[in-house]
Amino acid sequence: MATRQRESSFTSCSSTSSCDADDEGVRGTCEDASLCKRFAVSIGYWRDPYIQHFVRLSKERKAPEINRGYFARVHGVSQLMKAFLRKTECHCQIINLGAGMDTTFWRLKDEDLLPSKYFEVDFPMIVTRKLHSIKCKPPLSSPILELHSEDTLQMDGHILDSKRYAIIGADLRDLSQLEEKLKKCNMNTQLPTLLIAECVLVYMTPEQSANLLKWAANSFEVAMFINYEQVNMGDRFGQIMIENLRRRQCDLAGVETCKSLESQKERLLSNGWETASAVDMMELYSRLPRAEVSRIESLEFLDEMELLEQLMQHYCLCWATKGGNELGLKEITY
Repeated sequence: MATRQRESSFTSCSSTSSCDADDEGVRGTCEDASLCKRFAVSIGYWRDPYIQHFVRLSKERKAPEINRGYFARVHGVSQLMKAFLRKTECHCQIINLGAGMDTTFWRLKDEDLLPSKYFEVDFPMIVTRKLHSIKCKPPLSSPILELHSEDTLQMDGHILDSKRYAIIGADLRDLSQLEEKLKKCNMNTQLPTLLIAECVLVYMTPEQSANLLKWAANSFEVAMFINYEQVNMGDRFGQIMIENLRRRQCDLAGVETCKSLESQKERLLSNGWETASAVDMMELYSRLPRAEVSRIESLEFLDEMELLEQLMQHYCLCWATKGGNELGLKEITY
């Protein structure tokens, strides 16, 4: 009976019709990334049985260098995240900032690696769309209900809160609102906390991203921050990337912080984080297990290795820690 009541709480919710004034260009990057991940999964780069429930398979074939880039991104973030989960023995929480159609919660559950609670934050319009998929598709809703001990879930168009998973519609530039909504969903500032941002900070002004990083460092006694975004943007290839995005009404408001690996680390260290590391994605790709590289390179032919190198030298993976000496957080590396 309790299960039936919980299931009905998914099917009977209604979406709010509040005015959404978020920047359309930035929201569009969520769709682009989701389509790219869906295509890469469809041809075997990595396994993700859940993304098909959020994103249609594009008829347009994605270029091999794009697919390999997404593989390196997913692999790199996953390795750091799982290192944090192992160090904390999953007695922690994860806050995915700008999560989009990410499926990490469901995949971690399958691997028995769920943290105490997993939070996602994104624009309200994106959250509404994701919640619609969750409530309509049992492969997505059942794992949440299975872990939820209450008869009802708190859910509306911009929020879902359950025992182990929460998704929140909020603007990351409005930190008081962000914190209020996270606390309403039982964010615990005493738990070791991993925050993840993938191509998020670059769409905020340097001041806005600095404020977010300070808030994160000041809110948790023990924390780690993973940031994936552009780097080396001062050269000609970087300028072309910027111009291409501008043509799609998508401005990289924080691009000045993406000058180098050093500028990326300095931003973290100057905003409350005790350690900071960064690696460009070509370096990360060179460190992948050789067997895995052979596997993905056999999936499709890459005509221009130079283009892959250029692309991956303009993205980086950064991570920072605060506290957690007894857990060995400072030892986490890629």
